Amino acid sequence: MTRSSAIDLFIHPGEYEFADENFCLRTTLGSCVAIVLWHPQRRLGGMCHYMLPGRTRRAGQALDGKYANEALELMIAEARKRGTRAEQYEVKLFGGGDMFPAQGKQLPSVAGRNINAVRALIEAHGLHIKSESLGGAGYRNVIFDIASGDVWVRHVRGGTPAARSRSESQ
Repeated sequence: MTRSSAIDLFIHPGEYEFADENFCLRTTLGSCVAIVLWHPQRRLGGMCHYMLPGRTRRAGQALDGKYANEALELMIAEARKRGTRAEQYEVKLFGGGDMFPAQGKQLPSVAGRNINAVRALIEAHGLHIKSESLGGAGYRNVIFDIASGDVWVRHVRGGTPAARSRSESQ
C-alpha cells in the first residue's frame, strides 16, 4: 500500500502537515474533516484534520488548525512558502461522518456543518475537488502518499469495515 521507505506522520485533530515526497500522512476521522492538497509536478502535499467549521478570530489571534477556515489558510501559507500557489494543487476531502446515527438527527450536526464549510471554502478559494469521501456514518482511516498522490481510505461503519476505496491522482 504505502512505500516502506516513506516517513509516516500521524495528523491529530487540530493539526496539519505539509511535506515532500518522502512522507506519508495519516489520520483517523469521525465528524472531523481532512483536506488533502497535492502538487503533482513538485510532489508536495499537505493534510489538515479540522474539528469545527470556523470561529470569529480576534485581531492578532493566531490561526488555529482546529477550524476549517484557519486550517486551510495555514496550508495555503505552506504552499506559498514553497513557491507554489493553491490552485496548482489537487484537492481531496475526507470525513464528516455521523458518529452517533442511532441517536437521531441533531440539526445541524457538527459533521454536516464541517462538510458545508469545506465545500464553501474550496469554492471561495477557486479550488476544485478532485475526489471526496464525505458524510455517511462511522469513521475513516486515511493514508496519503505524497510521492504518488494516492490516498487510501477505509470507511468503518458500526465497527466493521464497510468499504475500502482508493482515490488515485491521474
